Amino acid sequence: MSGQYVLELREVDESQGAVVGGKGANLGALARLDGVRVPAGFCVTTEAFQRVVAGAVDDRIDALSQLAADDREGLRRLSAEIREAIEGIALPDEVAAAITQAVAEDTAYAVRSSATAEDLPTASFAGQQDTYLNVVGAAAILEHVSRCWASLFTERAVTYRQRNGIDHRAVHMAVVVQQMVFSQASGIMFTADPVTGNRKVATVDAGFGLGEALVSGLVNPDVFTVRDGEVVAKTVSAKRLAVQALPTGGTEEVALDAGQQKQPALTDAQVVRLVELGRRIEAHFGRPQDIEWCLVDDEFQIVQSRPITTLFPVPRTGDQENHVFLSVGHQQMMTDAMKPLGWSMWQRTAMATMSEAGGRLFVDSTAQLTSPARRAAFLDLVDKGDPLTRDALETVLDRGFLPTLPDVPPSPGGPPVRGASAALENDPAVVTELIERSRASLAALRDGIAAKTGPALFDFLLEAFVEHKRVLGDPLGLQAIMASHEATWWLKDKLREWLGEKDAADTLTLSAPDNISSEMGLDLLGVADAIRPYPEVVAFLQGADDDFLDELPKLAGGTEARDAIQAYLDRYGMRCVGEIDITRPRWSERPSTLVPLILDNVKLFEPGAAARRFEEGRQKALQKEQDVLERLRALPDGDQKADETRRMIERVRTFIGYREYPKYAIICRYFVYKQALLAEADRLVEDGVLADREDSFFLTFQELQDVVRTKQVDGRLVAERKEAFRTYEGLTPPRVLTSDGEAVNGSYRRDDVPAGALVGLPVSNGTVEGRARVILDLAKADLEAGDILVTAFTDPSWSPLFVGIAGLVTEVGGLMTHGAVIAREYGLPAVVGVPEATRRIQDGQRIRVHGTDGYVEFLD
Repeated sequence: MSGQYVLELREVDESQGAVVGGKGANLGALARLDGVRVPAGFCVTTEAFQRVVAGAVDDRIDALSQLAADDREGLRRLSAEIREAIEGIALPDEVAAAITQAVAEDTAYAVRSSATAEDLPTASFAGQQDTYLNVVGAAAILEHVSRCWASLFTERAVTYRQRNGIDHRAVHMAVVVQQMVFSQASGIMFTADPVTGNRKVATVDAGFGLGEALVSGLVNPDVFTVRDGEVVAKTVSAKRLAVQALPTGGTEEVALDAGQQKQPALTDAQVVRLVELGRRIEAHFGRPQDIEWCLVDDEFQIVQSRPITTLFPVPRTGDQENHVFLSVGHQQMMTDAMKPLGWSMWQRTAMATMSEAGGRLFVDSTAQLTSPARRAAFLDLVDKGDPLTRDALETVLDRGFLPTLPDVPPSPGGPPVRGASAALENDPAVVTELIERSRASLAALRDGIAAKTGPALFDFLLEAFVEHKRVLGDPLGLQAIMASHEATWWLKDKLREWLGEKDAADTLTLSAPDNISSEMGLDLLGVADAIRPYPEVVAFLQGADDDFLDELPKLAGGTEARDAIQAYLDRYGMRCVGEIDITRPRWSERPSTLVPLILDNVKLFEPGAAARRFEEGRQKALQKEQDVLERLRALPDGDQKADETRRMIERVRTFIGYREYPKYAIICRYFVYKQALLAEADRLVEDGVLADREDSFFLTFQELQDVVRTKQVDGRLVAERKEAFRTYEGLTPPRVLTSDGEAVNGSYRRDDVPAGALVGLPVSNGTVEGRARVILDLAKADLEAGDILVTAFTDPSWSPLFVGIAGLVTEVGGLMTHGAVIAREYGLPAVVGVPEATRRIQDGQRIRVHGTDGYVEFLD
């Protein structure tokens, strides 16, 4: 037997994925485990694949790599050509001989593809390649090995790799050839609930005969749910068909008699025993598994085990107690995956303790939820931000997941207590003082960091993080923010009670002073004013790249345009989408991001629009104030109600603008940190320690500090982090995550919306109809007058886009999050927290946004 081309399954373990593919490596590992039965067989190695296929289809693979992932016709044509070419290659004698010698006479086999990029912790590639059952005879085995090789280029496999950015040349195909199992029952087991993510729940799908009946969808399986060694739920389906092996090879569908159709394929005892086996396999691989099994004479045989790659990871707690975690991303309006340097920096600079999982950060809310005295206030505060999160938390509490414990003192950095701002005077000088304090701290940071390099830089940064938290936790600043929140809540509650006004507060806060995020949008209108008079500049910007600022002075009006854009970048260039991740490219680093917004402003607005919009908003707010106060005075105790309301209007207008400033200050500091860290990364590249400056993004802050100190880096760790990040990008973080791994997103429990409407949270009143523009990348914005922005989330960097839209719909958001505040500031009807809005609303579709009542209707 040739060691190059064929390996017995018992010779293989999980370290040999590059030789026998993911499936072969996992089966080899399972064959070595006590108590786990795996059908005997062998692996045709990737060396055999490369010996036969290498060079034969390179030109077509090159052409394939150039196609877009959505070019279905091109992918279908080229993948078919590659498969045909591979199946037509005659096997070299030494490869054919090695396979033939491993085949036992008169034995039926399952011939199964095993690619090097499948059944991995970060990518399962489930169902992407082919399996052939009940193959008899050496000649048939050789034929089906070639078919398995060719299945590396099925249309679905090619599309999967194309969409996930995986090089076709980097994936090779091995083939697992196992003795056929003629099972009485077969199916699939998940050692964690694949829907909820709960790691303590296992599910088993079962049917009669071979597993092909379930995989191909011929029958609905029996479904068993197991928890703590007990079947807690089951559904027994009517299984009219089964797939069985033919004596001469191949399979056939057979009808089951009426008595057997409604019988469960497994007894409860067998299901529990199977799950116990699954738990041993899970423990060996260290993560939840998707396992294919067969039952023969009351013994289970395992024919495949792969990780469940769709589960959201669970934050580590270090104990066995139950914990409930809240998503930080849903509070910060940035639910994308963050790179390790990004999330570790946010951990070090945030006021609350946070845990990382799946490239996202979570706050452990267990203490607030187990405390009777703190629970109600905590849920009320969460509800003000996002009712879906509150519903998710109440769902977890209703199940009795957490005990009720004696009260403990609140942890430092917890949420501010309502009423804490009562002593604060309605004095604009308070905001002025806070802004000046922040600017002074930022100037000191810039001065102090200027000459710091090497280990001294990191020592300085650790001290800077202390100052960062001091500025962020300034009691006066927290009082000002709470004053704006409490005044907003008071106005909403009281004006609804007294006047039946649902959202008068939205109009009363229009054009409030000192709002850095709304100023950011209006200032970009000023940039458009500077560019609009110069057609040559406008035409040039249509195809601008990131070096366009250097080219502008060569054009008529280009110097004026450059100066206007540069002035804008000087004030706002530290911002970007997803800005809490320090690794994201800032506008100053990638100024072309702003060009589509500038061009939209040139197209959609007349000169002087910024000043007009601000004044129009101010006048609307004043008129609304006069109207509200006049109507209140006509009520019983009207003078008292009007006086209270006037003070609250003054309070909210004084402080709500400052609500946006602390985030701006944080991001200003972040840009200073980033510039210093990138300079250090560049020095590491010069010294040959890092291959690329952005490799530093895949190290935590502590790890990067160690690399700077030792001048050594673990290249494998960087590569693993890059692969993990690619996987995390495809995961959707839940609003609430339990330590059991259950993802809970909550639901709106409303029956007051039209049928077919999408329900969300009303955050800015009014109703608007228009064309939906589904925009996921700010740099690809292309708006027309009256368009409604539909996107996943909006952090402050989206504010410049708000001046050109008529309404807003987002998947994530709350009443006091940045997008909601700016939508109210600009008078845009807005509904946020709409689940799957970017998938359920099509780009270009006409919709109606009910910002007062919180739902979205389809008009076509």
